[in-house]
Amino acid sequence: MWILFAFGSAFFAGVTAILAKCGIEKTDSTVATAIRTIVVLVFAWIMAFMTTPDSSIESISIKTWTFLILSGFATGASWLCYFHALQKGDINKVVPIDKSSTVLTMILAMIFLGEGISLSGLIAIILIGVGIFLMIEKKETVEKTSEENHQWIAYALLSALFASLTSILGKIGIEGIDSNLGTAIRTFVVLIMSWLIVFVTGKKKRLKGIQKKELLFIIVSGIATGASWLCYYKALQDGPASVVVPIDKLSIIVTIVFSRIAFNEHLTRKASIGLAAIIIGTLIIALPSITAA
Repeated sequence: MWILFAFGSAFFAGVTAILAKCGIEKTDSTVATAIRTIVVLVFAWIMAFMTTPDSSIESISIKTWTFLILSGFATGASWLCYFHALQKGDINKVVPIDKSSTVLTMILAMIFLGEGISLSGLIAIILIGVGIFLMIEKKETVEKTSEENHQWIAYALLSALFASLTSILGKIGIEGIDSNLGTAIRTFVVLIMSWLIVFVTGKKKRLKGIQKKELLFIIVSGIATGASWLCYYKALQDGPASVVVPIDKLSIIVTIVFSRIAFNEHLTRKASIGLAAIIIGTLIIALPSITAA
């Protein structure tokens, strides 16, 4: 059953990127992140109250609280970097870099969670790495200054790093508690973090200037994010992180398809080969577990 949740997470995550891109064309990405977090928080706590006994919060250990909070900070940092990168760069470039967190997560899972990497897993990592490299190659149809390129690339790389830390810390943090409750607690941490940044950076005034159309996309993207999170952490609680994370990263397929429809972004031949390598590498990791299930 956890495999179904993993694929559900991939679908909703893929849709999230498209909806978010539509919502931050003129809206500041940090402000948009803070607004989205409110939507995700409501969504997460509704599910937590529906599935979690009242006594569950009181029984959470200090260790679990610590890792949930750290995971929340990592998630917030990843979100802020990711949506800033989306605002500066093309979806077909930003998303592949963000998905490079797959490789790092698998390595961290081996080191900190004791999840081994087989020969096929090593081959998969290489394929995913090569695929990402091919997909982030510059497109001739897009002209940007060197400074702008460096900005979105840096934010996309930071997003991938924090996303990897989120997965590992989240895996440790949801041991022994309901996954929905863990998601809700983490989201509350992200909410505090994102709104503090909005106030500290003086971006509170920009809230009044948000267009209704973009606000709608931001809210809907928050709902999609909430659905993705709930599926993801349910899968992560029951399945191995080294398999759940790669399946979740198949969201890149959904994103690429919808980016073609919504923004008319096309893949070059090399980028298409890269996408195929990422998909093959992911399936190499995931198929044994899918077959066993």
